Amino acid sequence: MTELQKKRSGIDRFLSVIERIGNALPHPATLFAGFALLIIILSWVASLFDMAVVHPGTGETVTPFNLLSTEGLHMILTRMVTNFTGFAPLGTVLVSLLGIGIAEGTGLIGAVLRMVVLASPKRLLTFVIVFAGVISNTASEVGYVLLVPLAAIIFLAAGRHPLAGLAAAFAGVSGGYSANLLLGTVDPLLAGLSTEAAKIIDPNYVVNPAANYYFMFASTFLVAGLGTWVTERIVIPRLGEYTGDEKPQSIDRLNADEKRGILYASIAILLLMAFILGGLLPENGYLRDPETGGVLNSPFMSGIVAFIFVLAGVAGIAYGIGAKTIRSDSDVMRGMAKSMETLGSYIVLVFFAAQFVAYFNWTNLGLILAINGADVLKTMGLSDIPLMIMFILVAATINLVMGSASAKWAIMAPVFIPMFMLLGYTPEFTQTAYRIGDSVTNIISPMMSYFALIVAFIQRYDKNAGIGTVISTMLPYTVVFFIGWTIMFIIWILLKLPVGPGAEMYMP
Repeated sequence: MTELQKKRSGIDRFLSVIERIGNALPHPATLFAGFALLIIILSWVASLFDMAVVHPGTGETVTPFNLLSTEGLHMILTRMVTNFTGFAPLGTVLVSLLGIGIAEGTGLIGAVLRMVVLASPKRLLTFVIVFAGVISNTASEVGYVLLVPLAAIIFLAAGRHPLAGLAAAFAGVSGGYSANLLLGTVDPLLAGLSTEAAKIIDPNYVVNPAANYYFMFASTFLVAGLGTWVTERIVIPRLGEYTGDEKPQSIDRLNADEKRGILYASIAILLLMAFILGGLLPENGYLRDPETGGVLNSPFMSGIVAFIFVLAGVAGIAYGIGAKTIRSDSDVMRGMAKSMETLGSYIVLVFFAAQFVAYFNWTNLGLILAINGADVLKTMGLSDIPLMIMFILVAATINLVMGSASAKWAIMAPVFIPMFMLLGYTPEFTQTAYRIGDSVTNIISPMMSYFALIVAFIQRYDKNAGIGTVISTMLPYTVVFFIGWTIMFIIWILLKLPVGPGAEMYMP
């Protein structure tokens, strides 16, 4: 046995232990219900002790909120429905899948997948999927509901394990969340919080939304390369051959009707794209922000899920007419209904996950943990590269208990940006380090909003899969992304490269 095989078998055993432990846990829905109950109890325990902290941004005192109090009981009872219906991923998933259901029901997705499999060299398929996952972040969180399940279907059609494709796409979408070739919705959000924090030291300091663009542009190729390596060298060998019940879609070449359907769908998409570009390209375009004329905070970006529904729906109908797979409106509605049939277990899971997340936020326990963690790092007195590595570690750890990038940065920025500015580091540089830590642990954090959806996707191919399956499959990506991204950041520091346009690492 070679040294590489010995190392791989050691990794396999370690990940198998993690998977067994994770899957020995109750059903994910039961687990989230238990977590919700535990949070209620912990809120009562925490309220008995002096756990107050001072919010670094507002100066207000933050104390644990007891959910076993009368007020807490009222909140639990009166907000149970809105916790569920207001859970952000739920609406995104349902609306997106309604449109995708039309495209899938008419056969458009199957035809396109066959084209992709037939046209893509097998050696590049994994890289293309991870890279596409990273790029999908431009359109907010579309990759979770569109690319991740499609990647599994593509891998299965190509004769590979579908969970490997799913993992590769999830790694790109979530593990590489901050990397991109284009600016996304998270860029102006974080820049605004960094600006407010920087004003504690310099009232005139402004952080541009493109402040991290150079570093994140380069990171796109790093994440895609590392994700491909982990998939090919660790995940695929560990998964082995797929023996589940799902059957691969045929990869026969398209017939005349299907080619005509693709032509009709292409024309429909081009017309819709012309409509979209007509609203985005002019300075006063009808899809731009009416007040600022910008694109990042425009109705287009806010309504990206609606555009997915329309694009997928219209393209699916056009394909169905061309390929003669649609005979009446009933065929369209049948496709939409079928896409909802697969979401039964996910909706049950989301109900309990939504209650848990809401209770956790109400109790302020996540806020208290985050502030205390930030204070520990502040008092350690580290400098330069060790300081930034520790900061990335803290951000990555906090990300396990607080899924929202903006919520964490709203807490951490007022502490670390002024502190690092006084040490000589620019807010843009500090924000870059934060984004690395915020990304790498997304794929192993049950607190991540779409984690429950990923569990549901995996269970389509492995009925016995659970939280442990997801964590054990994605943990190698987290480790490799953390190491590779941190090394790249250290090189950036040593070369003293700007992290974005006009964004140097060190203060004047």
